[in-house]
Amino acid sequence: MTTSTPIPGSSLTKRDPQVIESLMPIWEWFYRYYFRVQTDGWHHIPTEGKVLLVGSHNGGMASPDLVMMMYDWFSRFGTQRSVYGLMHPYAWRVSPQIANLAQKVGAITAHPKVASAAFDTGASVLVYPGGQYDMFRPHSQRYKINFAGHRGFIKLALKKEVPIIPVISVGAHDTLIVLGDCYDLVKQLHQWGLPWLYRVDPGVFPIYLGLPWGVAIGPLPNIPLPVQIHTRVCPPIIFENYGKDAARNRKYVDECYQLVHTQMQQELDNLAQTATNREC
Repeated sequence: MTTSTPIPGSSLTKRDPQVIESLMPIWEWFYRYYFRVQTDGWHHIPTEGKVLLVGSHNGGMASPDLVMMMYDWFSRFGTQRSVYGLMHPYAWRVSPQIANLAQKVGAITAHPKVASAAFDTGASVLVYPGGQYDMFRPHSQRYKINFAGHRGFIKLALKKEVPIIPVISVGAHDTLIVLGDCYDLVKQLHQWGLPWLYRVDPGVFPIYLGLPWGVAIGPLPNIPLPVQIHTRVCPPIIFENYGKDAARNRKYVDECYQLVHTQMQQELDNLAQTATNREC
C-alpha cells in the first residue's frame, strides 16, 4: 500500500510476536483468576486462512473482553499466526505511546486501505464496528449489539471475500456501570468555548460507576472490576455474493449488515441466558 502521506498506525511490520509472548503470562493471570473466563466456539475458526472477526465492544476503554479474546487466540494458534485489530485513529492523537505499544500486539488504524493491506498479507482482522458508541452504551443495553450504523466492515468482507466470524461476550460490560450519556450537553458547552477532553470530539460523553474514579464523567480510562466474563466464537457468516460489485451495492450491503446484526444479537441473547443459568 502506498500513500502520499503515511497514515498513523498503518504499519503492518510493527507487530512483534516476542512482545506478545512476554505479555502472555500477565494475560493468563487475568484470564484465569481475575475474570475467570469461560469460553467456547473456537472450533469455528479454521486453523488456516483469513477471516474477519467481528465483535461487540464492552467495558469502556479497558475492553477486557477484547484482551481476553486476544489471549485465547494466541494460546490456541500461537503468536506467529497474524491477526490485526482495527483501532480508532484518535488513539494515535490521544496517546501515541500507548498506541505504538498496541501496534506491537497487532493494532492498526481503522482505515479501509490498512485493513485491506492486512488481508493481503494473509492475516486475519478483528473489528469492533460500534467503537466508542458500543463500549460506552448504557448498562441497561449491555446485552444489545450496537454497530452504530457502521457498515464499513461489511464492505471490507465483501471486497476481500472473507467470511465473518462473530465474537461476543457477556460480563465485561459489568466491569463498569454506564449510567448514561451527556454528550449533547457537553457538545453545547464545547460550542460555547469548553475544549474537548484530549482535544478530540469523542462522540460520546458517558457517566459511569467504576474504578478508580468511583463516578466518572467522560470517556476516561478505567480499571475493570473483577467480574466473570463469558466469551463465545460464533459460526461463520458467509454471504451469497462477494466482490467489488457486491460491496458497491448499497441495498445488498444493508441486507448483509442486517443479517450479521440479527445473528449476533441472537447469539448474544443465547450466551446471556447460558451465563445466567450457570450462575444459578
